[in-house]
Amino acid sequence: MEKKHKAMLGRVVSNKMDKTVVVAVETIRHHPLYKKAIKRKVMFKAHDESKGCGLGDTVRIVETRPLSREKRWRVAEIITKGEIVEAISDAGVAEAKPAAEVIEEQPKADN
Repeated sequence: MEKKHKAMLGRVVSNKMDKTVVVAVETIRHHPLYKKAIKRKVMFKAHDESKGCGLGDTVRIVETRPLSREKRWRVAEIITKGEIVEAISDAGVAEAKPAAEVIEEQPKADN
Protein backbone atom coordinates (compact mmCIF):
# COMPACT_ATOMS: atom_id res chain seq x y z
CA MET A 1 0.00 0.00 0.00
CA GLU A 2 1.44 3.35 -1.04
CA LYS A 3 1.62 6.06 1.61
CA LYS A 4 -0.10 9.36 0.79
CA HIS A 5 2.28 12.31 1.21
CA LYS A 6 1.23 15.78 2.32
CA ALA A 7 1.26 18.41 -0.42
CA MET A 8 1.12 22.21 -0.14
CA LEU A 9 1.07 25.22 -2.45
CA GLY A 10 3.36 28.12 -1.71
CA ARG A 11 5.46 30.96 -3.10
CA VAL A 12 9.26 30.89 -3.39
CA VAL A 13 10.74 33.66 -1.23
CA SER A 14 14.43 32.68 -1.48
CA ASN A 15 16.52 30.60 -3.87
CA LYS A 16 20.01 31.63 -2.76
CA MET A 17 21.02 28.18 -1.50
CA ASP A 18 22.30 25.38 -3.73
CA LYS A 19 19.38 23.05 -4.68
CA THR A 20 17.26 24.48 -1.85
CA VAL A 21 14.43 27.00 -1.94
CA VAL A 22 12.46 28.62 0.87
CA VAL A 23 8.71 28.37 0.25
CA ALA A 24 6.17 30.50 2.14
CA VAL A 25 2.83 28.76 2.61
CA GLU A 26 -0.05 31.01 3.68
CA THR A 27 -3.13 29.56 5.32
CA ILE A 28 -6.24 31.46 6.32
CA ARG A 29 -8.44 30.22 9.12
CA HIS A 30 -11.21 31.86 11.12
CA HIS A 31 -11.01 32.44 14.87
CA PRO A 32 -13.43 30.04 16.59
CA LEU A 33 -15.07 32.71 18.78
CA TYR A 34 -14.58 36.03 16.98
CA LYS A 35 -14.73 34.70 13.38
CA LYS A 36 -11.94 37.03 12.26
CA ALA A 37 -9.84 35.69 9.38
CA ILE A 38 -6.30 35.00 10.59
CA LYS A 39 -3.43 34.64 8.10
CA ARG A 40 -0.62 32.31 9.06
CA LYS A 41 2.58 32.16 7.03
CA VAL A 42 4.94 29.22 7.49
CA MET A 43 8.33 28.91 5.78
CA PHE A 44 9.50 25.52 4.52
CA LYS A 45 12.90 24.66 3.07
CA ALA A 46 12.35 22.44 0.03
CA HIS A 47 14.74 20.49 -2.21
CA ASP A 48 14.89 21.75 -5.82
CA GLU A 49 16.95 19.21 -7.77
CA SER A 50 16.67 20.98 -11.14
CA LYS A 51 17.42 24.48 -9.74
CA GLY A 52 14.49 25.75 -11.83
CA CYS A 53 12.68 27.78 -9.17
CA GLY A 54 12.96 31.56 -9.14
CA LEU A 55 11.75 34.24 -6.76
CA GLY A 56 7.98 34.66 -6.79
CA ASP A 57 7.24 31.26 -8.38
CA THR A 58 4.17 29.40 -7.15
CA VAL A 59 5.18 25.80 -6.47
CA ARG A 60 3.69 22.59 -5.12
CA ILE A 61 5.83 20.93 -2.45
CA VAL A 62 5.41 17.37 -1.15
CA GLU A 63 6.59 15.77 2.05
CA THR A 64 9.60 13.47 1.80
CA ARG A 65 12.19 11.77 4.00
CA PRO A 66 14.60 14.06 5.88
CA LEU A 67 17.18 15.33 3.39
CA SER A 68 19.10 17.54 5.84
CA ARG A 69 18.62 19.10 9.26
CA GLU A 70 15.78 21.36 8.07
CA LYS A 71 14.70 19.96 4.67
CA ARG A 72 11.73 17.58 4.74
CA TRP A 73 9.99 18.80 1.56
CA ARG A 74 10.78 18.71 -2.15
CA VAL A 75 9.47 20.74 -5.07
CA ALA A 76 7.08 18.56 -7.07
CA GLU A 77 6.18 21.09 -9.77
CA ILE A 78 6.30 24.76 -10.63
CA ILE A 79 2.72 25.96 -11.09
CA THR A 80 3.40 29.53 -12.30
CA LYS A 81 6.59 31.48 -12.83
CA GLY A 82 6.89 34.73 -10.88
CA GLU A 83 7.63 38.02 -12.60
CA ILE A 84 10.78 39.57 -11.17
CA VAL A 85 11.72 43.17 -11.93
CA GLU A 86 14.95 44.82 -10.85
CA ALA A 87 14.24 48.06 -9.00
CA ILE A 88 16.90 50.68 -8.34
CA SER A 89 16.91 51.63 -4.65
CA ASP A 90 17.87 55.02 -3.20
CA ALA A 91 21.48 53.84 -2.76
CA GLY A 92 21.71 53.02 -6.49
CA VAL A 93 21.82 49.25 -5.91
CA ALA A 94 19.58 47.01 -8.03
CA GLU A 95 17.22 44.83 -6.00
CA ALA A 96 15.16 41.96 -7.41
CA LYS A 97 11.50 42.32 -6.43
CA PRO A 98 8.24 40.85 -7.70
CA ALA A 99 6.62 43.09 -10.31
CA ALA A 100 3.55 43.77 -8.14
CA GLU A 101 5.69 45.25 -5.34
CA VAL A 102 7.53 47.57 -7.76
CA ILE A 103 4.27 48.92 -9.18
CA GLU A 104 2.89 49.62 -5.69
CA GLU A 105 6.04 51.49 -4.58
CA GLN A 106 6.13 53.98 -7.48
CA PRO A 107 5.27 57.53 -6.33
CA LYS A 108 2.12 59.04 -7.79
CA ALA A 109 2.49 62.27 -9.72
CA ASP A 110 0.23 65.17 -8.72
CA ASN A 111 -1.44 67.01 -11.61
